[in-house]
Amino acid sequence: MRSVEEHLAGILSAVPLLPPLDLALLEAQGGVLAEPVEAPVPLPPFDNSAMDGYAVVAADVAEATESDPVALPVIGDIAAGDVGVSAIRPGLSARIMTGAPVPAGADAVIPVEWTDGGTATVRVTRPVPPGHYIRRSGEDVEAGKVVVEAGTRLGAAQLGMIAAVGRSRVPVRPRPRVVVLSTGTELREPGTPLAAGQIWDSNSFMLTAAVNETGAKGYREATVGDEPAEVLESIEDQLARADALITSGGVSMGARDVVKEVFTAKAGESVVFSKVAMRPGKPQGFGLLNGTPIFTLPGNPVSAFVSFQVFVRPALHAMQGLPPEPLPTWPAVLTEDVTSPAGLRHFVRGRLAPRRGAYEVTPAETQGSHQLWSLSSADCLIVLPEDVEALPAGTQVQVMRLPS
Repeated sequence: MRSVEEHLAGILSAVPLLPPLDLALLEAQGGVLAEPVEAPVPLPPFDNSAMDGYAVVAADVAEATESDPVALPVIGDIAAGDVGVSAIRPGLSARIMTGAPVPAGADAVIPVEWTDGGTATVRVTRPVPPGHYIRRSGEDVEAGKVVVEAGTRLGAAQLGMIAAVGRSRVPVRPRPRVVVLSTGTELREPGTPLAAGQIWDSNSFMLTAAVNETGAKGYREATVGDEPAEVLESIEDQLARADALITSGGVSMGARDVVKEVFTAKAGESVVFSKVAMRPGKPQGFGLLNGTPIFTLPGNPVSAFVSFQVFVRPALHAMQGLPPEPLPTWPAVLTEDVTSPAGLRHFVRGRLAPRRGAYEVTPAETQGSHQLWSLSSADCLIVLPEDVEALPAGTQVQVMRLPS
């Protein structure tokens, strides 16, 4: 058997890095920035008011009080977006709006709440220091500063920052288009009636959602049966639009393991099927078909899910130019004894709870690879190493936190 690390390393060495596309900002959302974005000008590009109020010379209102306000003539209004050059001299003021350029000569802004709101003459009731309520040019970003680093996934805040420095388009590695396909004659669509020996398909829904949780775009296809020609046709139909393909089922050692049969006949050694020293998820397959990564996962739901998190998730990140990191892992203390098969890395479903500034973890009651309920109610996977066969309650272990 291959180790978990060996199988993952083989995948990461083979998956392609998606080429960048030049996209408009809203089309770039969710993509990964391919080159750094710099600010061509300082932000803000000019000194501007942080409040609605009055631009003044601070020295003119140094003695202002509630009982003895200072009166200043108002020489005009300055609105946000005002492109006219304006200035005041000592002894005068100008009414100013939030975001409007501070006039030359003024060194402070008095909030309107500290005045009587006058339009010809304003009475100021409080003193202010120089610089009060003025946003200085370059206070947020200096010209030439990198505002978004390459390798950043672009969300709302990052797109806002890029727009703020005047960019309308950016090069991004797009979200991988991942097609998910479940195989099995016994599978039926949820919402349809079942005959004897049939079950509703859950894997394709679960795996498509897991794809979306990584930042990629998941596309679920209808289930296909166990006829090799039908499976091959479905796979080939998807290769034209897919950056990656995930199948579940048909990869073990059975007489009707159709995915293994089809890929072996179609791709020869380009898709390799192997046993990985882990539970659940021992039977695995991976390769490239016409340059497209193919992940063939086991059919048992928990096996498919764990395999996705351990192998597919890092690969989809790598395709976008992101670090191929696993799920976040941290320590927790077992609340119960656990056992594990010798020689296999065991991913045990569990639930975390706070414990005196740390965490404790309780294993799920059932751990069968077909038992989806215990996975749906879990929030982590307890990672038991290959050399561990039993651990008592109170032992510190590593847990992988599942996406919420």
